[in-house]
Amino acid sequence: MPPPASFDPALLALLRCPETRQALVLAPAAVLAKLDADRVAGRLVNRAGKSVTEPCREGLLRADGAVFFPISDGIPLLTPDDAVIVPQP
Repeated sequence: MPPPASFDPALLALLRCPETRQALVLAPAAVLAKLDADRVAGRLVNRAGKSVTEPCREGLLRADGAVFFPISDGIPLLTPDDAVIVPQP
């Protein structure tokens, strides 16, 4: 798996969840691995109800850990429909 996207720390500090305005952080490897395992098993869908088909290699996690925003080609997908609810254990 390639390393996570690098963001200018100042830019990352400005990014917020479009719904709650909570801060976003780069998703840690453990979260990415869990999401990708769910994707492979066909259990991962975004808020629009579409199955996530792209590998979860990088993304932003909302501060409360409940929502994941994927990064595609270096661009964070911060629309509510692209958001993925992080399954809780």
